[in-house]
Amino acid sequence: MTFDLATFHERAVRTPSHEDVDEMRSLLVETLEDAGQDPTVDEAGNVLATRGPGAAGGDSGDAAAPHLVLNTHIDTVPPHVPYERDGDVVRGRGACDAKGPLAALLSAFLAVEPTDGTLTLAITPDEETVQSGAAHLASRMAAGDLSVDGFLVGEPTGLDVCTAARGQYEGTITITGAAAHAATPESGANAIRAVAPVLQAMETFDEERGPGDHESLGRPTLTPTVIDGGETSNQVPEICEITFDRRPVPPETADEFRADLEEHLYQWMPTGMDLRVELTPRDSPFLGAFATDREDPLVQRLAAASGGDVRPFGAATEASFFAEHAPTVVFGPGNLADDDGAVAHSEREYVHLSDVEATAAAVQTALDELV
Repeated sequence: MTFDLATFHERAVRTPSHEDVDEMRSLLVETLEDAGQDPTVDEAGNVLATRGPGAAGGDSGDAAAPHLVLNTHIDTVPPHVPYERDGDVVRGRGACDAKGPLAALLSAFLAVEPTDGTLTLAITPDEETVQSGAAHLASRMAAGDLSVDGFLVGEPTGLDVCTAARGQYEGTITITGAAAHAATPESGANAIRAVAPVLQAMETFDEERGPGDHESLGRPTLTPTVIDGGETSNQVPEICEITFDRRPVPPETADEFRADLEEHLYQWMPTGMDLRVELTPRDSPFLGAFATDREDPLVQRLAAASGGDVRPFGAATEASFFAEHAPTVVFGPGNLADDDGAVAHSEREYVHLSDVEATAAAVQTALDELV
């Protein structure tokens, strides 16, 4: 079968995958099988296919022969937005995030004929939510069951080669005081009134305790996003919670950040009140920050083939799971936003089909030189 990129991209965008990825995964598996490949679906729902000398076991067996992985995801955010095409412009949910990158990586995977190295396609099911598929692949690498020399992760980058990204943590700051009748507020400890100094302390956290500026990513951010406190209008509130969003840069880790933030904020608490910082529970690790050497061969070959800039990526991505184990780049067609506003995850999501084709050609050119 000759793979037709535009046809696959249309079928992919027309296939809803915002609530369940089963239909989209079946389309991918069937497309690979029709192309003569032997894909598998692992226990985490990842679709895997391998070409080259190490196809049987996912490792070439030759320490000098690289094993490279092409990765992106098949899930999308809700709601589903129908497919539309106007010449070169394709609109619809997933058009650029990430069924455009998927079509491009699949095209390159099927076109490349590895001679020395091994090439694996690893497509995850839940990047937009809990990233359990990517976490499973990372756990295999950590356990020594999977050896990889580089990852190319498909996301909307405008054909720029992105070598770094901030991570993302979410959590809550719980302030505990003492409830009392609002007629005698002095007899209690008002948790809501303690929010003001805590918010001020959040503003100074990175200056006093943060990791500092990163050469590619700049400073991390710490943003309060929700405040919730009080139960009734005539009672001094005992508890108030601040929900926050954290976008870290290397070398910060989630555990270090939580402990440092709690210690920093506690200094600002009024007498008689308590404070606790907790990260939102997850079945998979938080998305960490990462940075890949700009001189890595994968970066250089891809930049030369695409003509794109080498820069950081603008959002957190499960690429961070892979970057702990091998050089990782983020690359693909489309953009997170344009001059008119949001593109990815928006009602106006679109991609230029010519950019999807250009992505496929650049990836193929780079891989032909590497594997």
